[in-house]
Amino acid sequence: MAARDMDRRAVLRHAGAAGAVGALSALFGNVPAMGQPSTTPFDLHFAVAHKHRPFDLVAPRFVQYDSAITPPPATSTTLVRTGVRPRAPFGSVLVEVQRAEGVVVAGLAGGGTSVLGTLDAAAGKAAIEVTTGGVTTVVKSADVRVTGAFRFAVVVNENAVTVLVDTTGAGMGWQPVLTERDGVRALVDLRVPAVLGGLDYAYGGRGDVRLGRVRAGYFGQAGVRDPHVVQHADGRPYIRDGKLYVTMTNAGLGFFQQAHWAVWTIDLADPAKLEQVAILFFERDGVVLGDHAGQIVYDDRTGRFILLMSSWGDFAFRGVHIRHTATTANVLRGVHVLRTERLPLPTSVSSWDPALTRVDGRWRLAFVESEAQQPAFVFHPALAVAAPGADYTDTRLVGADTSVDQTEGTIIQRVGREWYLFASDGDARQYPVYDLAMRKLGTLDAPYGTNIPHPMLLPVGREWWLITFDGTQYAEPVLGYGGHGDLIVMRSPAPGRG
Repeated sequence: MAARDMDRRAVLRHAGAAGAVGALSALFGNVPAMGQPSTTPFDLHFAVAHKHRPFDLVAPRFVQYDSAITPPPATSTTLVRTGVRPRAPFGSVLVEVQRAEGVVVAGLAGGGTSVLGTLDAAAGKAAIEVTTGGVTTVVKSADVRVTGAFRFAVVVNENAVTVLVDTTGAGMGWQPVLTERDGVRALVDLRVPAVLGGLDYAYGGRGDVRLGRVRAGYFGQAGVRDPHVVQHADGRPYIRDGKLYVTMTNAGLGFFQQAHWAVWTIDLADPAKLEQVAILFFERDGVVLGDHAGQIVYDDRTGRFILLMSSWGDFAFRGVHIRHTATTANVLRGVHVLRTERLPLPTSVSSWDPALTRVDGRWRLAFVESEAQQPAFVFHPALAVAAPGADYTDTRLVGADTSVDQTEGTIIQRVGREWYLFASDGDARQYPVYDLAMRKLGTLDAPYGTNIPHPMLLPVGREWWLITFDGTQYAEPVLGYGGHGDLIVMRSPAPGRG
C-alpha cells in the first residue's frame, strides 16, 4: 500500500461531506478552528452510539475449504482429509448433518495423528479424541441431545479443542457442549509447526451418516477486545477508502491462550460495518502463538510496519512481556506468521498493552507495568521516551502512575494542540488522562462498562469517537472466562460544532 492515508480526491470527498476542518480532523487529528481555543479531552462528552458482537466460527474472508465447491460423498463412512490446513492452530470445521444414525467426526488429521471431535446422536454423547502412535485416547466426553438435522463444529484454538452444535430451527445458534485443552496438550502440541504442518482439516462419519455442506478455515472470534487504531508514526489514523484500520484481540473459546490478533476495518460512514481483513500469528520459542493486545504503526520514513504485541499467547501466570517486529510485508491483508523478539523496556516487571507514537521527533511508548499476576493481578500505566533520532527499541522511563493497581489500555492521542496518554482504571471505573510527563490531569466524560474497557480515541469528521469493548461473555459455564467482548463505539460532538 502507498504510505499516504488518502489521495487528493478522497480528501475532497471528505471536505465536501464534513467540511474542510472536519476532513483535516479525520486525517491529521483535531484541528482547532481559527480564533477558537484549542480542544482538550475534558471538552468531550461521550455517549454510546453503537454496540455489536462479532461472532464467527470461521472468519468470512478466511474460508479455506468449502464442499459446495468440492462436494463430499453423500454418505461418508470414512474420514475425508481436505488437503488444506491452517498455518497456526486456530481453525474450525463446520458440518451440516442431514442424518446421523452413526457418529459424526471433524477436526484435524494426517500421518497417523488426529485431533477430532465426535458426536454420536443415537447415544447422546459428544467426545474429543486424540490419536498418536496408533493409539486413540478419548480425553473428554459429554452428554448431548440432538434430533433431526443439525450443524456440528469442531474448533481448535491453540491446544484447546471445542465441540459445538446448532440444532436446526432451535434459534439458539452455536452452543458449545464440551472443551478440553490440558488433555489434548498432554498428547500432542498443535503449536509446533512440524506437528500442525502434517494435519489437514478433516471430517466424515462412522456408520450411517449423511452430510451436507462442509466448510473449514481460520477461526474467527467469539467477541473482540483491545481495539487499537492502526496509525502512522505521527499519530494519523490509517484510513483507506473511508475505512479505518483497527487491530483487535479476537476472543477464542476459552482463556487468553485461545485468543489471537486480527486486523479489522470499520466503515467511517457506518461503524456497525466491520470486516476482518488480516490474521496475525507469531512464531517464538519453537511454537506458533496467538499473541495479541498490541498496535501496528506504519513508519512512513522507513516504509515499514512496526508491530508490538503482548505475550498472552502462552500466558501461564508466570509473567507477560511486550514483543515486537518490523516488516515491509502488507500485514493489513491476509494471514501472516511473523517472528518476534522481546522489546527492551525500562522496567523490571511484566508489561503489556503497548502504544507507540512519534511526537516531536521522538518515539513515545506507553505500556502497562505489572508487578504480579497471582494471587491477583496488579498493574498500572507507564510511559517511556526515546532520545531524539533513536529508535523505539531504546527508551528511558518518563514515569508511571503507581497510585493505581487495576489500570491498563494505554493509548497515546493528540487532542487539540496537546498530546495525552489515556488509560482505563478498573477500580475507579473511569478513564484517567495524563500528560506526556505522566501527570494525571483528570478523567474522560464517558460511560464505563464492564471489564476494563480501553479508551481508543480518534477524531472522525465533526466528531470524536471512543472505540472500546465490554466484558460480555460467551458460554462461560462451558468455556470459562475469556470469551468476552462486545464492540462499543461512543461518540462526542467536537466542541463548538453543534
